[in-house]
Amino acid sequence: MRLIDTHTHLDFPDFDADRPRLLANAAAQGVERMVVLGVFQANFQRVWDLACAEQHLFAALGLHPVYLDQHRPEHLTQLREWLERLHDHPRLCAVGEFGLDYYLQDLDKARQQDLFEAQLQMACDFELPALLHVRRSHAQVIATLKRYKPARAGVIHAFAGSYEEAREYIKLGFRLGLGGAATWPQALRLRKTLARLPLDSVVLETDAPDMAPAMYPGVRNSPEHLPEIAAALAQVMAVEVGELAQASTRNACELFGW
Repeated sequence: MRLIDTHTHLDFPDFDADRPRLLANAAAQGVERMVVLGVFQANFQRVWDLACAEQHLFAALGLHPVYLDQHRPEHLTQLREWLERLHDHPRLCAVGEFGLDYYLQDLDKARQQDLFEAQLQMACDFELPALLHVRRSHAQVIATLKRYKPARAGVIHAFAGSYEEAREYIKLGFRLGLGGAATWPQALRLRKTLARLPLDSVVLETDAPDMAPAMYPGVRNSPEHLPEIAAALAQVMAVEVGELAQASTRNACELFGW
């Protein structure tokens, strides 16, 4: 079974003690590629160095809305410089993680929107996929995407919206990132939505070290868990796990140009 983890934060210190072992174990289980996403300017170099040092890893660079207070205007300039320098490099696969977070009430929505649109424009300019953080902000994100119409589209990370919202993203060419959230039995609405999704619309992810699946409650999440996450999601979607793995891997390869 070949799998691709389209969303990880393997550069985080959580993995410093055992990263080589984890990567080897994930690869042995069929997780053949993993995307590591930047979230603020200070970790761009770390993400890039990691992706260049490990054959299974690929980098995306972006400014995450949750770190809004850390971002400075010059960081957008520096992100564009990174993308200009690396956009033809095979280890760079996307712009991200960026987007809108309306769950955290103290994050200024206008500043978030400006940051979101600036990075979406970069994804358009460099013809790179956009890996989007969308939390309680689907309507605004969909409206913005309809204005920009990014040619390479991208992924709605940790999708937890309605079926109607899913259809809007799919019409825009976006894939829906599925991970640990829907493995929890209490995620009733999400599980019902997943059961209706076409297989050509989904990619798999862990968001490691976050979003641990139901079979590993309270444990650091890892790409090593992706085969079990895939098995649990396949059950929710009423398909064979091999079918889900094949479709999600094909979708990821099409998206990233692999």
